[in-house]
Amino acid sequence: MPAKPSSKPKITEPRDLLILGGGLVGMTLALAAAKKGITSHVVDRADPASLTADGFDGRASAISTASWNLFTNIGLADSLEPHGCPIAKIAVTDQLKPGRIDFQPDEGDGSLGRMFANRQLRLSLFEAAKKEPLIAWHAGVDVIERTRGNHKVSATLADGTVLEARLMVAAEGRRSPTREEAGIKIANWQYNHRAIIAGLIHSKPHDNVAWEIFYPEGPFALLPMLDDAQGRHRSALVWTVDEADGDGVLAMGDRAFIAEVEKRMGRIFGDVEANGPRSSYPLGFHHTAKVVDHRLALVGDAAHGIHPIAGQGLNLGLRDAGALVEVIAEGKRLGLDPADAELLKRYESWRGLDSFMVSLATDGLTRLFGISGPGASAIRRFGMAGVQRLEPLKRWFMDEARGVSGDVPELMQG
Repeated sequence: MPAKPSSKPKITEPRDLLILGGGLVGMTLALAAAKKGITSHVVDRADPASLTADGFDGRASAISTASWNLFTNIGLADSLEPHGCPIAKIAVTDQLKPGRIDFQPDEGDGSLGRMFANRQLRLSLFEAAKKEPLIAWHAGVDVIERTRGNHKVSATLADGTVLEARLMVAAEGRRSPTREEAGIKIANWQYNHRAIIAGLIHSKPHDNVAWEIFYPEGPFALLPMLDDAQGRHRSALVWTVDEADGDGVLAMGDRAFIAEVEKRMGRIFGDVEANGPRSSYPLGFHHTAKVVDHRLALVGDAAHGIHPIAGQGLNLGLRDAGALVEVIAEGKRLGLDPADAELLKRYESWRGLDSFMVSLATDGLTRLFGISGPGASAIRRFGMAGVQRLEPLKRWFMDEARGVSGDVPELMQG
């Protein structure tokens, strides 16, 4: 008679961090922590193969200068460098009317950032994580129980495995179940807009220029990507539409879709065609009342979700990761527990204000450019023309976009 399986849970080796969510922010956090000798369990319910499937689906991220420094300092630069498209200039315009702003760094200052397909970022992160002995990666699994005790934290997986650590980190995104379970209050609202994500192929080169074209219904962003293997010029599109129109835009045939796109971008890229499937997601704002709790820290979209108007969502999360690792590493040198209350307090004071101010700024821009009417447009364009002439103000905006202003974590410095 076969023996009955044991009901005793399998408890794994305790680690410093229990990172719930192995996406772009969670896995970067784990790799950054490993560079400082900090061990981690990384848990994610997604199947890595589905996240790194071949093809470009339009989903791409602008990686700021500071975020690129982080990737460089954790050893990802060599694998990522060939796949990133530098952003040499950002052109900001109200409906392609006169009075635009051109953000362009001085010679020698480098680019404003790099554009990467999200698939490529995941591939590089996942390959590095597989080789890192200080990371225990648990992919394609469900967490059925989370506990935070006086001396440790744990997560129980669906197969009965128990993962233990000193500090729990919620990195699961906007709908973080760990944050919800902790009862952390959150301010949030919807914009009643939807972001349409698509890839484009065009006859004219983009010249490494990112375009932010504002319309009353929302921004229309064209983000430069590297030419494909056939030498065709490519860009990623993030088009904000009213929520009521989202399903209709997704359901359009390619010809009708491209016709609508060309209405909004004019002929700046010449002839345009669709490149891959379209996707969408609803746009909203949220910000937690706090980013730490007993043996718990929030990072990325679990703590703050902003409008993609300035392309800063992922970079904010990466700054969270850099700051949290620095705080824990300094505490480790002093022999402190990663969940020490003073360490977590320092992380919260460091990241809470910065992320809140960026969130407010993007929300304000969204509302400012959403005011319709020729009068509002004229006032905006007058103000933009003024900014165009004020080099110190333009430089401040560029430093903010590059993530090099304020108190920058050590791993994100050049």
